[in-house]
Amino acid sequence: MKWLNFILLLLIIWALFQGHFGDGGKKELHEKQLLLAAQQEEIENLKERNEKLEAEVLSLKTGLEAIEERARAELGMVKDGETFIQVISPSTNDDQ
Repeated sequence: MKWLNFILLLLIIWALFQGHFGDGGKKELHEKQLLLAAQQEEIENLKERNEKLEAEVLSLKTGLEAIEERARAELGMVKDGETFIQVISPSTNDDQ
């Protein structure tokens, strides 16, 4: 009878060990939950970025003001009769 109790005790200890540290155990579950949380955060960031890009595309499709603003900012374009003046701030080098 003692041997049977000892064998059952060993089996219970082995099952608990496998449940905590084995494949699919609590430790692996915790790691997967952390990975899932990081992926969900990345998905939220990408959704926000996509919404901003979608709004920008819609603005460019519907309004000439957005196209004009973008052409001025990125391409340096000016209207007829306008004069482009570029202001360069002095450098802060003390090498002189």
